[in-house]
Amino acid sequence: MPSLPLESHRVPDDIPPMRLSDYLPGVFQSTPSRKGIKKAIDRGEVWVNGEAQATAYRVQPGDEILLMPRKGAAPKPLNLPIPILYADAHLAVAIKPAGLPVSGNQYQTLVNALSGKLLPTVAPDALPWAMPVHRLDAPTHGLILLARSRQAQHTLSAAFANREVEKTYEAIVSGRLQEKAGALDTPLEGKPACTRYRVLRTTPDLHSGQLSWVEAYPETGRTHQIRKHLSMAGAPILGDAAYTPEGQPLLKHKGLFLAATGLKLQHPATRAPLQFSAAPPDKFESVFKRAGARWQKFHK
Repeated sequence: MPSLPLESHRVPDDIPPMRLSDYLPGVFQSTPSRKGIKKAIDRGEVWVNGEAQATAYRVQPGDEILLMPRKGAAPKPLNLPIPILYADAHLAVAIKPAGLPVSGNQYQTLVNALSGKLLPTVAPDALPWAMPVHRLDAPTHGLILLARSRQAQHTLSAAFANREVEKTYEAIVSGRLQEKAGALDTPLEGKPACTRYRVLRTTPDLHSGQLSWVEAYPETGRTHQIRKHLSMAGAPILGDAAYTPEGQPLLKHKGLFLAATGLKLQHPATRAPLQFSAAPPDKFESVFKRAGARWQKFHK
């Protein structure tokens, strides 16, 4: 049996043909750089539609691209508790803690942490271990969907590529959004991008004037899309050193205040509707209450 991929990606319909080495930088979370992608292609670790391809391969809409591991050994178990919300023969849903990469050529990943924590699946096309079917940045807390059968891996990857999976995120941002609800649609990476949002709560803040608790719904899947769009709108996510403009308040040492809190999809085998939700970390409520209390104390 061939090795299982570290990550999978289906090329969306709106992508024009281009070289594989030009398309892939930023696509795979575990190998984001152009240099890393070229090395992986040269080692035969990048497969397109079931075959290893060279850097000059012209990517086409609908192509299924796999990033294969250097070795075919099963993930070494990582002793880290991972909440598992749901598991059946075809898929599993877990909550990834902030700071843990989903996968990659390293030991401390979600895939390693889940090793041995799921009962064996009875699917005839069972994968040897659960494989993530979408991205979730290492600093982001929240829901992650994993395939447990080859059919589910293929079907779920296509569902994400075709924007058939509804994702919900929550974030604490520094500043005030112009509207209580709306859409942020500035193109990213030279491609269309859209993030719908609504403001759930606000509180005054001594450092930025206001903190806003925002729910976000990305309609496209560009790299760091929510983080970039909120920053461009003048409301960077707390703790986001990469996208907080210089001179604006940055809450250090508390991590990124972004959480994946909702998934809505069809089951890959039965087509039954599935919906999952998870609360954001306790630090969201803590920082909100603390900011409000400090404001009230200062303005007595």
